Amino acid sequence: MSKAFTKENDDAEDLSSENAQEKNQISTPGHKNYITPQGLEKLRTEWKKLMDIDRPELVKIVSWAAGNGDRSENGDYIYGKRKLRETDRRIRFLTKRMENAEVINPCQQHSDKVLFGATVTVVDEEAKERKYSIVGIDETDGKRGRISWISPIAKALLRHKVGDSVTVVIPKGQEDLEIKKITYETLPD
Repeated sequence: MSKAFTKENDDAEDLSSENAQEKNQISTPGHKNYITPQGLEKLRTEWKKLMDIDRPELVKIVSWAAGNGDRSENGDYIYGKRKLRETDRRIRFLTKRMENAEVINPCQQHSDKVLFGATVTVVDEEAKERKYSIVGIDETDGKRGRISWISPIAKALLRHKVGDSVTVVIPKGQEDLEIKKITYETLPD
């Protein structure tokens, strides 16, 4: 394919949109990056794998592809460079998240109120029981009931006690939840 039919600023567009996404994910204005010890360890593990395994392998591939001649039509080179940029971006993201992390161990929380790291059992208006663990932004997992401490449900629950009723604003309207149980425990992987 001729260079005449490609955008010269494809990479710049990719970087600008991804940098905007990265800035939104890195920090929420006015908030710290609260995280559990397990969450921080997962970030470290991913960072180490990217630095020690993935990135060196990509550098080898790009170097090999660069030696194969014309880079403008070299798919291995183009794809490798793009993948290397994505990997470097993820490494920067993880580095910033770890640098700004404020580790809070749920097992060391001693309160009768809902705080970061709490596992809260609630009952909704239809008498259905649900369990939420309030964790860091990087640890959220809806299927496992792990919600970010800045989510609407967590914000409604924070600082409340067993027996309190809270109103949560959700996309389909409002929902009333009653707090039945609060525990602070290490979350299973």
